[in-house]
Amino acid sequence: MKNAQRREPVATTSNETEEQLLVEGVSKKFCRSLKRSLLYGVRDIAAELSGRSRHSQALRKGEFWALDKVSFRLGRGESMGLVGRNGAGKTTLLRLISGLIKPDAGRLRVKGRVAPLIALGAGFNPILTGRENLYVNMSILGLTRKEIDARLDEIVDFADIGDALEAPVQTYSSGMAARLGFACAVHTDPDVLLVDEVLAVGDLKFRMKCYRHLAKLQERGTSFILVSHNPHAILTVCQTAIYLSHGQIMAAGNTASVMSQYEEDLFSISQAHTNGSLRLPEKSTRESLGLDITAVNFKDGYGTVLQAPLSGKPASVCISCKAHREMDDVNLTVAVSNLSMENERVLYLSSQYDNQPMSIKPGNVELQLHLPYCGLSAGLYSAKIVVSQATVNMLDCVESFRFRVSSNGITEQNLFYQPRNWKASSL
Repeated sequence: MKNAQRREPVATTSNETEEQLLVEGVSKKFCRSLKRSLLYGVRDIAAELSGRSRHSQALRKGEFWALDKVSFRLGRGESMGLVGRNGAGKTTLLRLISGLIKPDAGRLRVKGRVAPLIALGAGFNPILTGRENLYVNMSILGLTRKEIDARLDEIVDFADIGDALEAPVQTYSSGMAARLGFACAVHTDPDVLLVDEVLAVGDLKFRMKCYRHLAKLQERGTSFILVSHNPHAILTVCQTAIYLSHGQIMAAGNTASVMSQYEEDLFSISQAHTNGSLRLPEKSTRESLGLDITAVNFKDGYGTVLQAPLSGKPASVCISCKAHREMDDVNLTVAVSNLSMENERVLYLSSQYDNQPMSIKPGNVELQLHLPYCGLSAGLYSAKIVVSQATVNMLDCVESFRFRVSSNGITEQNLFYQPRNWKASSL
């Protein structure tokens, strides 16, 4: 990863909070070759049985560190987000915490019951019905049949899969399996809950129900780790975050700062590319269509170039152009996509749709889109900018102007900035 620099991990809980989970110098290695992996496994078992050292802290041929000296603490009732690219080691870490695999180095200490929700329908037998799997799954998680019976109605109501409860799980959609799996996990009254991206397959209504229940569990003292590629979910739900890359902690601590670092590395955007300005080379006479975009930037109300617009504050998108002739009916279109949310379009602004065409004279001109306040939340964005004449005659465009929106902390948990005022009045 080009822009990522390893940082020393910081504690994710205060000394005043009861420690629920301790991960100290944990490392885990795997082998890319199946044959070698089986051979190493036999050797390791033989070494353990004979009392000899496994030499687990050294890599053998074909092995790699899936996790390398990972350390953090999680207090009672705290929530932590876990982010990183695919293959960064997130699921491996959750499997270690849940006890499914053992670390090769370091130590793990968990107080209380762990409820892992690491894969869709994990532990479900496809032949058995949803009801039968419910009993089996919750028994594995440590509940007696009497305890399951007492919570059955509540679990069934939460899962809300209707008559499918009596059908084999192999007939379930991924969303239905996620519903039943999550309902089972959260109704075991876990001390530590591990959630790995399974909520991404559920519908919006169910996801909201899950987040509300997570908040209730947290109030009761449940700690949880959430793995998600949805930055808004991490920012909204998690108090702290850890960013993993190639098995190492790259950043840890405040959720907003960790997500900011992760997004910069994910999209390979250095500060030089997100300083709020973009300059373009001048076109030749043959290439020009009568107007050429020469620069794009953000400016404040005093005309000063902004490195990054601030969410909730005034800003202008300024398009510097060189016009080769006088033109009427010129329109500016700015389409903004959120890079953190799979390039989803969040804004489409056009002077044509607002019925505000512009007239320009030959020479250097600046087209402005003034925003009384920047409604975008903090994050990384890409804007497609098009200057056209009339409705279909495109003069020039910028396919991707990448920029960052900063925040003063107030809007970090919002999808957009909402202007507002507060007052109290007598009735």
